[in-house]
Amino acid sequence: MTTNHQYTSKIVWAGNLGDGTKTYRGYERTWEIRTPGKSVVQCSNDPLLGGNPALHNPEDLLLSALSSCHMLWYLHLASTAGIAVSAYEDFPLGLGETEKNGAGRFLQVILKPNIVVPAGTNLTKADAIHHEIHNYCYIARSVAFPVTFEATYREL
Repeated sequence: MTTNHQYTSKIVWAGNLGDGTKTYRGYERTWEIRTPGKSVVQCSNDPLLGGNPALHNPEDLLLSALSSCHMLWYLHLASTAGIAVSAYEDFPLGLGETEKNGAGRFLQVILKPNIVVPAGTNLTKADAIHHEIHNYCYIARSVAFPVTFEATYREL
C-alpha cells in the first residue's frame, strides 16, 4: 500500500526594481523560498544567466537535495546494517548542458561522499549500501538523469 504526501513551499519574487518586467534587463532574477515555519532562503538565477553568484540557484538546490537525500538514506541503512558512521560529507558534481536557445538540463550527478567509519569496518559492505539507496531516495527516484556515486572511506 502506498501513501500520498503533499509538500508545500512559497516562492516570492524579490527582483522588481520598480518597473517589473517592463524591460528584460529591468528586473533581477532573485526570489525567496518561504516555507512556513522555516528560515527564508534567498535565491537567484544561475550566474551563467545573469544571477547573483552569492545566492543559491535552482541547480544548487537540486544538487543539494539529491546529496542530502542520499546521505540520509545512507546513514539509515548503515545504522541498520551495523555500520557506525561517525562523519559524512559530500562534494556532489552536477554535469549539465545548455542549448543555443538557453534551455538547459542536468545530464548526470555524481555524488562524492567522504565517509568516516571505525577501523575494521567491512568497507565492501559499507560501499554496497550506496547501491540500495536508489530504491528509497525520494529525490533520486524523481529525476530523469543518472545519479551515481564515488565514495571514499576513512577508518578511525
